[in-house]
Amino acid sequence: MENPQIKRVLMSVTDKTGVVDFAKALVDEFGCQIISTGGTARAIADAGIPVTPIDEVTQFPEMMDGRVKTLHPRVHGGLLAKRDDAAHMSQAAEHGIEMIDMVVVNLYAFQKTVDSGAGFAQCIENIDIGGPSMLRSAAKNFASVTVVTDPASYGDILDEMRELDGRTSFDTRQALALQVFATTAAYDGAIARWMGEQQDGEAALFAPAVELGLTKKQDLRYGENPHQAAAFYALDDYPNADTTLAHALQLQGKELSYNNYLDLDAAWAAVREYEEPACVIVKHLTPCGVCVDGDVTTAYKRAHECDPVSAYGGVMAFNRPVTGETVVAIFENKQFVEAIVAPEFSGDACEMYASKPNCRLLATGGVNAPGAVAEYRSVEGGLLAQVSDSVSEDAESFTVAGEVQPTPEQMEELMFAWRAVKSVKSNAILIAKDNASVGAGGGQPNRVNSARIAVEQAGDKAKGAVAASDAFFPFRDGFDVLADAGVVAVIEPGGSIRDEEVIQAANEKGVALVFTGHRHFRH
Repeated sequence: MENPQIKRVLMSVTDKTGVVDFAKALVDEFGCQIISTGGTARAIADAGIPVTPIDEVTQFPEMMDGRVKTLHPRVHGGLLAKRDDAAHMSQAAEHGIEMIDMVVVNLYAFQKTVDSGAGFAQCIENIDIGGPSMLRSAAKNFASVTVVTDPASYGDILDEMRELDGRTSFDTRQALALQVFATTAAYDGAIARWMGEQQDGEAALFAPAVELGLTKKQDLRYGENPHQAAAFYALDDYPNADTTLAHALQLQGKELSYNNYLDLDAAWAAVREYEEPACVIVKHLTPCGVCVDGDVTTAYKRAHECDPVSAYGGVMAFNRPVTGETVVAIFENKQFVEAIVAPEFSGDACEMYASKPNCRLLATGGVNAPGAVAEYRSVEGGLLAQVSDSVSEDAESFTVAGEVQPTPEQMEELMFAWRAVKSVKSNAILIAKDNASVGAGGGQPNRVNSARIAVEQAGDKAKGAVAASDAFFPFRDGFDVLADAGVVAVIEPGGSIRDEEVIQAANEKGVALVFTGHRHFRH
């Protein structure tokens, strides 16, 4: 079947960006008849463009506050009829159904309505029915019908129609149909998720069936290794999405890689643990420097001092805007950085980093706190889902398990270490001093080896320092390694059947021991 000429166009859009100019070009250049509904029809008519109201086509008035206007055989028959099927065309003629060659529709802004905090009834009213129905009908019959849902497509479509004498190509129609089905799937998924959230408790996060709305942000150069293809997708309805890593604005630098995203995510999650100015340096998903201080420049300098060897070639995160002063400190250390994420970058910081065009700078626009949300991890053939690790860290609820009471200063250090160890791969041990990490061990099959690695990295800095363990000590051996290195206070969840052995070790060695009652295992 040859490409049909576009003569009748149905327009009904929520996003009216460019729609008047598009309609004008369709009428003036190609002699199209424009059929339209409600506010779209008014906008087109107000611009002096001829437009046929939908009720003239259906011979039925719009009713029920606009809920019923396009759900009619003269609309869907004109979309679904097979142009090369004699029976279809005969039935259309019998019932006075004229063909519709193009549909220009985008949907009620359901997710924006939800995000605005609108009430239940208003959200229900913003569930589009006619729009998805027209899109699906047109997309199903893409052999004959051009279906447009994204205003960004208008210019390319007009250009092709100019080249093809008022027609679009089969390949274009097929690509547009695919875009439609992706759009309606994401739209229905957003509604299903919102409906699920109206339930109580965990049922709101873990519905019997979950539709994830994902939009591809970019193709990546490769995955974890060069022989693996990869892409990056953003969740369409993630809370506070505007300040997430997925929606950060890349100010400069080459494209991010798969591993860059993983490292940046680890760094950004870690730095958001602190209200004070903080810097986190991550290498291969492991924090090699964590520090809070009075300003981010000082925090950076001290974070870099934690492990300058590992910091080279890593990524960094700040929870405050990055200024030229901070960039000067980075340059003075001659530190090669793959990427930096922060709420903002000052003008002079950007100008200075222009001399290092390979470094990616990502501005999130803020420091988000998504709270308890569902997070997903893939396994072969499926997904694991859990509530994100978000829990109130209240020292008042912690328990001093041994005889030695931590000083207020030590308790402050323990709280810093407890937040920092959350970002280290389990079995995780982190040693901290003066609100900076000085040694970390993680990702080991046993906790005592993690303790040994942390102590070796800390060296003499372990004397008088504090330590955090993300989960309980199954034996006292790991605790002994820390205490023998000079650690004076340890924080851990507690809950082992051998807690009494660990408490005994703390009492023997004069080390303060604090139980939190919850763990931060990062598998």
